[in-house]
Order: sequence, then C-alpha cells, then structure tokens
Amino acid sequence: MNRVLLNNVDHAELRVAPRVGADHGDRANQLPIFPAEFEQAQRDFPILFRRDGDSIDAIVLLGLDPDENLFLGEQGWTSRYVPAVQRRGPFSIGVAAGASDAEPMVHVDLDDPRVGDDGGLPLFLPHGGDAPYLQHVAAALRVIYEGSQQARATNAQLAAAGLLREVVLEIDLGDEGGYNVPGVLAVDEEALAALPDAEVVRLHRAGLLRLATMAAASLANVSRLIELKNKKRAGV
Repeated sequence: MNRVLLNNVDHAELRVAPRVGADHGDRANQLPIFPAEFEQAQRDFPILFRRDGDSIDAIVLLGLDPDENLFLGEQGWTSRYVPAVQRRGPFSIGVAAGASDAEPMVHVDLDDPRVGDDGGLPLFLPHGGDAPYLQHVAAALRVIYEGSQQARATNAQLAAAGLLREVVLEIDLGDEGGYNVPGVLAVDEEALAALPDAEVVRLHRAGLLRLATMAAASLANVSRLIELKNKKRAGV
C-alpha cells in the first residue's frame, strides 16, 4: 500500500478505473454503513448491527454464504445503492498526524491496480478543478469520515433506549434448506412501538427515531435476499 496525499499538481493527469470485484472487497457478504446511509440503504438491504467489544456497528447484509454478495453482477452492483466504503474505491481520507483540527484530505493508494489505468476516469479537470468521478469519491469519503465520528455513539444510544435486541436471523429457503445469521442485533419493533410519548419526542429530536424506523423497515429486504439466492441456485 502506498497512500499519498492527492493534489491537482502531482496527479493532474492521473486516471483511476472504477472497477469492482472480489479483489476490491465487493464480494463481502456484510459491509459497514453509517447513519447518513440508512435512508438509501434500507431500500435495498437488511440493516443489522454487530457488537465489536463494547461498541456497536451497523452493517448491511448482502449475502448468505461467505464471500457472497448477491447484489454484485458481471457488470457491477445491481442494487440502487452501493455502501460508501465501496464507492470510495482506492481512496481514503484523513488528517495529518498531530493535527486533529486540520481539514481532512483525500489520499490515493498508488499501488492499487485501478490507479494509473489509462482507460480510467480523470480525477481533475484541465483547469485543475475536481472531475465528476473525484466529486463522487469525495462524497463517499465524507460519509465515511463524518460517520466514523458519530456512528458508534449513535448506535450506543439506540441500544441504551432498548431498541436493539440480539437475534439469530433465520432465513428459510424452502426445500433448499436455510441459513442462520448469528451474533447480530436488530431493531426491536415491539420496543419501538411501545416507547413512551416523552421518549418518542426525545429520540425524534435527536434524529434517532428516524434511524430506528428505517432499520426496522429494512428487514423486509430479507425476502429479497431469499429471492436472489434462489435465482443464483437455479442459475438464473
């Protein structure tokens, strides 16, 4: 890995191919997401949560077997939304060591095989401004950077409000058997419906009620996973 600070002087002519695939992490059956992604992610994927020590992370479930993304086709993602961690491609964002109050800057991994591809997309316009592809990447990086600052605190508040419960997600494929997805948490719809009025107002004002509602609604997408899995098994 060779991450360097991106700039429109040294990298004025640099092109990057927005390829996807197993080599770039797109075949993971789960990916992290951040609060700003819930609205779009809940339209395609089940949103669940996992404990990481004392912290809780939100994830989307993309497949049932290891290294299986049922939303990844030969031409790329088939879902309407792609999580920010994959939209960023070979880019990252960060601040200089010891300068936590500095503006976060975009970095690029020059060792990534997508970087320097002559058939790729330009990062900068001829006059030095950001090209559309870099704007797309920057938006994804912004979601990740801002989400990394607040996501765990947000998820902890959902848990503290009694809205997350541990579940073993059972997925029935009929005659083909089924799958269990252990070690996850999901929004407890009964607890959500039973919230006292004052707590509803508090969570609404904090923006948490909306997140919990979207995560709860997203669980209907388990049926979409079943549909895609059955099509894959049938070779459709």
